[in-house]
Amino acid sequence: MNSWLIICCFLVSLISGPYCASLDSAMSGTFLYFAYGSNLLTKRIHINNPTAVRKGIAKLENYRLDFNYYSHRWKGCAATVVPDEGKHVYGALWEIGNENMAALDKQEGVDTHVYEVIKVSVQTPEGTSVESRSYQLCDLPPPVPEGEKFPDERRPSKIYLRTIIDGAIESKLPAEYITYLRSFPDNGYEGEINLHDSNSTSSG
Repeated sequence: MNSWLIICCFLVSLISGPYCASLDSAMSGTFLYFAYGSNLLTKRIHINNPTAVRKGIAKLENYRLDFNYYSHRWKGCAATVVPDEGKHVYGALWEIGNENMAALDKQEGVDTHVYEVIKVSVQTPEGTSVESRSYQLCDLPPPVPEGEKFPDERRPSKIYLRTIIDGAIESKLPAEYITYLRSFPDNGYEGEINLHDSNSTSSG
């Protein structure tokens, strides 16, 4: 079966040249993960996923970045991606060993029904499509009407937003997207948090 998948991938690549990373990963005992929140930061994702290797950046089309669900660890609302035609979200593409999948799911709160696993097709800077795993809040927020301020009850903490921005810089996301991240208002909390707390929801 694996030989057949390799042959199919090779034949498709001759025709259209797509990146077959998802098939390659499945056969090598790894999976691809699109991170857009705190897991942009290497020292955060490596707490529960020591096998994670950054493969580059990617863009998720027709989704927007938003915040909802109060995270007690971060003292503010957690990030999510929400379907929204014409919008996009940048993130880091990680390759992770299958042995870390359950730990990542737990870190993202899948077992407590805070987040759910989604499969997304993201675009690399070279324009190729890559199938990857990501996470989305089960309780998706509505869009903020144009001209209205971002709701106070949906704002992330200053320290959480800073972690996302630090991860975006480390991941080398586009400068204009980092400026966009900086435009989100926060709730002002910038106290201490335990970045290495492996039992709390990570948020993206």
